[in-house]
Amino acid sequence: MNASHHSSEADNAEVAIVTGGAKGIGLGIARALAHHGRRIALFDLDRAALDQASTELAASGAEVIGLAVDVTKGESVNQAVDAVMERFGRVDVLVNNAGIVRDKRITKMSDEDWDIVIDVNLKSQFLCCRAVLTPMSTARYGRIVNIASRAWLGGVGQSNYSASKGGVVSLTRSLALEWASAGITVNAIAPGIVDTPLFRTFDSALQERLQKSVPAQRIGTPADIAQAVSFFAQREASYITGQTLYVCGGRSLSSPSV
Repeated sequence: MNASHHSSEADNAEVAIVTGGAKGIGLGIARALAHHGRRIALFDLDRAALDQASTELAASGAEVIGLAVDVTKGESVNQAVDAVMERFGRVDVLVNNAGIVRDKRITKMSDEDWDIVIDVNLKSQFLCCRAVLTPMSTARYGRIVNIASRAWLGGVGQSNYSASKGGVVSLTRSLALEWASAGITVNAIAPGIVDTPLFRTFDSALQERLQKSVPAQRIGTPADIAQAVSFFAQREASYITGQTLYVCGGRSLSSPSV
């Protein structure tokens, strides 16, 4: 294969944006999408983690761009999507993965605890969807995968988090209806307990209790979530939109939240 042929083939490769993509579940998703031949744009606030993740993905053969983005700010998101379009010329897949927790009972929850969780978990998804839907609709193709949570069903001490993730499910359904005729699917994934840097901060007794609460008797991995993202992100999944897929080892069926 000559070099010019190779570069034109690379230029035709799909492009995926992953928010919160520098570590944890986001990096697991980016790895899977890169493995399937996509060029990757990582959006994250953590510059050091971005550099590390970009280096790792590039070493595996992926074409990758790491952008420091505040996904709660429209201007920051719009500039980043413009940079992706400038570099790659297209956006095929958006994975809205950025998220935080500030768990407290509501009488102990500050205004800031509420606002930051809604902004990072829900507003960011609105802003990123809005930014990519213009190029996607022009191309008449797109795959948007929003990371919700099993917690949207409700959780003690999680009124802000559960409300934000319930909002993600509703946003997903609304956008699916709005954009289905343009060849764009919008789906959500609701993970259960996943082994992330946050999970590792829990003491071992709590980790063990959480593991026992999962019918599958194990904690999920970023690769488990990435598997579901890869399914929704493929071209062949064109007749599936507006859905929420639980990836929780069966925990959504019966288990109460923590």
